[in-house]
Amino acid sequence: MSDFVTHLRTLVDAESPSADPAAVTAAQDVLDELGSQLLGVRPVRHRDVLSLEWRLGDPDDDRRVLLLGHLDTVWPLGTLARRPLDVADGRVTGPGIFDMKAGVVVGLHVLAELGKEVPVSLLVTGDEEIGSVTSRSLIERAAHGSQACLVLEGARPDGAVKSARRGWSFYTVEFHGVAAHAGLEPDNGVNVLPALADAVVQVGRIRAEFPGATLNPTTARAGTTSNTIPDHGAVTVDVRCSTADQQRAVDDAMRQLVDGLAGDVRVDLHGGANRPPMQAGADHGLVDRLRSTQRRLGFGESGDVSVGGISDANLTAAIGVPTLDGLGAVGGGPHAEHEWIDLVRTRERVPTLAALVRDLLDNPLPTRDMAEDT
Repeated sequence: MSDFVTHLRTLVDAESPSADPAAVTAAQDVLDELGSQLLGVRPVRHRDVLSLEWRLGDPDDDRRVLLLGHLDTVWPLGTLARRPLDVADGRVTGPGIFDMKAGVVVGLHVLAELGKEVPVSLLVTGDEEIGSVTSRSLIERAAHGSQACLVLEGARPDGAVKSARRGWSFYTVEFHGVAAHAGLEPDNGVNVLPALADAVVQVGRIRAEFPGATLNPTTARAGTTSNTIPDHGAVTVDVRCSTADQQRAVDDAMRQLVDGLAGDVRVDLHGGANRPPMQAGADHGLVDRLRSTQRRLGFGESGDVSVGGISDANLTAAIGVPTLDGLGAVGGGPHAEHEWIDLVRTRERVPTLAALVRDLLDNPLPTRDMAEDT
């Protein structure tokens, strides 16, 4: 247990905000060294996409299992100075501990327990929190070469894993008008605010048309000074959908919304679908395999839930690879100041996942047809 905490501290101390590629690269240097010491094997560094990958065992073994995680966090440099890693009463707190540095440590320890000859991979990316734009193709390639993908994001506080996730789209609606003095020449201006306000109302109407989907305006900005007609504005919209058909229909509605905003203001729409939904059944029996493994080891069985948040599990499930998420830390508070993990239950993930991988190698999942990449 002490080694596990030491390794946690090593990674948490390596701050890695997604928006700072140099910091992420430096943190991956730390992970490279830590993993190499623990496993006796250097990872492949994919520096162009801020990712590193341990690929053990026979490279041609089609029973391979992929463990998937990310090292980037939402916390800016300097967070550690006011909120360092702390261990108290079986809980560990610190920036990025739950999402998801503890999951990366779990992955390293699983590989160490399995040994170098077992066909298992650990892929750790560096841009998950900002959409996996650069790492997506690498993730999909690694998943295509594996019979299953076990994602090391955090579980629910009760240990429940994540067998389904909504899809994620995000948009920026941008407004262009004409500035003018609000007192002297207001009629010479074109004010973007009425169009922006109308767009927010219309987003609410779209949401009402699609039960099970959420559309939330999340930021809005317009104007420069209180005595100037605002000539530019923007509103961002976060969208979560339960099915791929719903995601496409909402996208059509958002584009029609922009086309329907009348007046002299020019309106542009940026964005679209980022992650397809991970729909129920994407685990292809992995939940049952996990519970059987837990019973055999004498651990409590995990429940499974569908959640609104997204992860790289959405990407691997969408191409038809059996995927189960929430197999990393047990805890809570993702993206929150009180982020925490249960040390004992998180440490139990190591023998559990090692045993699950062995079971998959001894009894591979049925061959499946890959879905079209969405």
